[in-house]
Amino acid sequence: MKKVYLVHGWGGNNSSEKWFPWLKEQLQKRDINLYAFNFPDTNNPKISEWVNFLEKNTKEIDEETYFLGHSIGCQTIMRYLERLPNNKKVAGCIFVAGWFNLKGLTEEEKEIAKPWLETRIDFNKIKKHTNNFLAIFSTDDPVVPISDSKLFEEKLNAKVIIKDNEEHFNDTKEIKEILEVIK
Repeated sequence: MKKVYLVHGWGGNNSSEKWFPWLKEQLQKRDINLYAFNFPDTNNPKISEWVNFLEKNTKEIDEETYFLGHSIGCQTIMRYLERLPNNKKVAGCIFVAGWFNLKGLTEEEKEIAKPWLETRIDFNKIKKHTNNFLAIFSTDDPVVPISDSKLFEEKLNAKVIIKDNEEHFNDTKEIKEILEVIK
């Protein structure tokens, strides 16, 4: 049975914020299970804590499993996939406002983001698990440079969609393109 693991962003949760309620409703209509957890220490996310939390809470990962991340959740998913055994396949990954670089951060935010920005990601390992990547960006995102869209294309062969006026997708109510990948 198809399932989606949703990984929220820094400072967020998986309750009724953003486009998450819309997504839950859409997936229920398609009989697709959505697993959404509130990650630990969301205002001070640490790589090991978030990846370990995802690892602990994922069950029966298979070719009908999708991962969907928002912002730092995208990094969490990539770092989780690096750890999977090479023979483990997933259906695909959708990254909303994912990043490898950030802009406009306070000094405190820069310190929190530093390990995420500087710890290497092995893209070859990630691509062993799926070749189905979608990355969605906004032209006016205040923290993610639009140039990161090219990095998702280059490093993951991701299909990239660039939307206008969605900022960091925090006030977005629906993202229909997600459903084009989860089939």
